[in-house]
Amino acid sequence: MALADNAGCAKPSEDFPFPEIIELNVGGQVYITRHPTLVSVPGSLLWEMFTQKNVRSLARDSKGRFFVDRDGFLFRYILDYMRDQQLVLPDHFPERSRLQREAEYFMLPELVKMLAPKLSKQNSLGDDPCQSDPEELSPNTDATRNLTSASATLPSAFFTIGYRGSYTLGRDSQTDAKFRRVARIMVCGKTSLAKEVFGDTLNESRDPDRPPERYTSRYYLKFTFLEQAFDKLADAGFHMVACNSTGTCAFAHDQTDDRIWTSYTEYVFYRE
Repeated sequence: MALADNAGCAKPSEDFPFPEIIELNVGGQVYITRHPTLVSVPGSLLWEMFTQKNVRSLARDSKGRFFVDRDGFLFRYILDYMRDQQLVLPDHFPERSRLQREAEYFMLPELVKMLAPKLSKQNSLGDDPCQSDPEELSPNTDATRNLTSASATLPSAFFTIGYRGSYTLGRDSQTDAKFRRVARIMVCGKTSLAKEVFGDTLNESRDPDRPPERYTSRYYLKFTFLEQAFDKLADAGFHMVACNSTGTCAFAHDQTDDRIWTSYTEYVFYRE
């Protein structure tokens, strides 16, 4: 076993200028993979990069990793495809067109075909060459499809879910953080739709006289569990399309190093 390990970690030579294990910096995201993976698709950009003899011509970052100036988040799907020429995307993947552009850049024609939009009627799950993760499918798949079909007849809409959170970091900030629970989950969306989705868990005490078709961000939920809000939105046919967060830091006491971090986070949900 020791001999096999040593062989796998062999240093580059003139005949084989690349190591077995290669570190990549793609748009600031670091990936570690094997050399055979990067050259698994002949004619691709990665194959051209990592089969040449002149390694010095390839760009590197300050730590010596090979650098590729592309979208670091989407490269994970490119690398997954390079491993076995298959692609699995999460449900409601919003970056399909951008991933297709990345596939074109990396010269992966088969992947481009998988990601190309269909001109005919929408494909069923079995017709889609880029299926969702089969582990996420359950015995209630038929019921889920029926729910999706029913929600497709409902009007499209947006919801924004927001909350403020804070926690205190002491001197041992690397080992422990005392988190505080979410105090309030706020809802922004059409009033009538908010009542439909959240029912009696929607607190209307701050907005008693809003007309039903008005939009408001002053509603909040009676519970403080984000997962519960997400479940209710998913049951109503919504899926998350964006999120953002901001944060500030202040010292809790003048005499100590304790710091209070406060953040505000929003999630945007959409129903087609």
